[in-house]
Amino acid sequence: MTETKNDFSKGNILTNMLSLALPMTLAQLVNVLYNIIDRIYIGRIGNGATLALTALGVCLPLITMVTAFANLIGMGGAPLFSIERGAGRRKEAEAILGNSFTLLIILSVILTVLGEIFKKPLLMLLGASADTLPYADSYITIYFLGNIFVMMTLGLNSFINAEGFGKTGMLTVVIGAVINIVLDPVFIFALNMGVSGAAAATVISQFASAVWTYRFLRSDKADIKINFKRLHLAARRVKRILTLGASGFTMAVTNSLVSMTCNFALAHHGGDLYIGAMTIINSVREIFSMPVTGFSHSSQPIIGYNYGAGEYGRVKQAIRYLSIILIAYTAAAWAAISLLPHFLIGIFSDDAALMAVGVPSMHIYFFGFFMMALQFSGQSTFTALGRSKQAMFFSVFRKVIIVIPLTLLLPHWFGVNGVFIAEPVSNFIGGAACFATMMLTVYRKL
Repeated sequence: MTETKNDFSKGNILTNMLSLALPMTLAQLVNVLYNIIDRIYIGRIGNGATLALTALGVCLPLITMVTAFANLIGMGGAPLFSIERGAGRRKEAEAILGNSFTLLIILSVILTVLGEIFKKPLLMLLGASADTLPYADSYITIYFLGNIFVMMTLGLNSFINAEGFGKTGMLTVVIGAVINIVLDPVFIFALNMGVSGAAAATVISQFASAVWTYRFLRSDKADIKINFKRLHLAARRVKRILTLGASGFTMAVTNSLVSMTCNFALAHHGGDLYIGAMTIINSVREIFSMPVTGFSHSSQPIIGYNYGAGEYGRVKQAIRYLSIILIAYTAAAWAAISLLPHFLIGIFSDDAALMAVGVPSMHIYFFGFFMMALQFSGQSTFTALGRSKQAMFFSVFRKVIIVIPLTLLLPHWFGVNGVFIAEPVSNFIGGAACFATMMLTVYRKL
């Protein structure tokens, strides 16, 4: 058998995790810049800036939905790919990569067609007003046209990271982000394209990233490459990918549903100003959640590989490191957000009215932020070990069963603040339930 590159069953577990986590976390940071920088520039276009920023918030659930379908394939195929590599079944790992590539292409085309057809009614459903609809429509039209590049980048980069090439995976994101940062001011201000320019810059940058990922996975540098002979879909393999990917998909879809529900409730109880405040809060959450996502994703190839290799003691060790690091970081992040709300909101807008509603809303929304770490620890472990049912259940439990009903019900007692209260309540209940279940049903049995 050919010697496998990046053998995670050897060496220090924490060193292995950090070797992937550092570049993957930097990649997540840069990835966040795609949308964050758009919002920073849009918040300073002059007349209509707050409306334009609110329009991007309206588009966020649709963007999240695209991410959901990329996660369906990337987060479904990559853990299976890692397990097969760890077990030495390289041909099956190659077939999983090939089938995932084909599925990404098919789904991206379907989403582009449906998105362009139904975009306006969807935007109205998501809380677009007569004032914000033109901005939202301009942005999402261009974004959907470049949907295939977004999905190829997100989906294929999961396999680059799964092979242990964390630095290459980071470059995937850095290339796109640098191009996006350069093009944003050119398109938005110099060419006077406004929100359309922000969307165009994003699509072009994602195109460059997609080309990079494809070329790497076709090169001799990759341990296992995209093989055109392995692109033919096999029902059994597709079922495995979709079943395991359902967890990441469900998490992203439920995030989208939560955003839709929040926009609806905020439009009813607060208006455009509060939707704008939630847009900024979501941006801050993306920034501070980035290391959590990066470290969680970096742990999955290592947990999956060692599980496939039968190294259960190393799996338990990885779970311990993952949990401790995430809890410590999110506790520190909560402290920083609590101390610096004015500064964080000021990055996106200097609108006094937006600041007045944003600061108290941010304090409420991020209360007990460290409990989110428990959800990520449990969910990442379930996904890495191929336990799709548990991973999917806890995605649905926190978002659909807890957050969405609370978002609709709490404003009747607490006014518009009830929308923001729903998030910390779900973190405490959902995070504790997910982590406790993982420890009792998985960790003890390893």
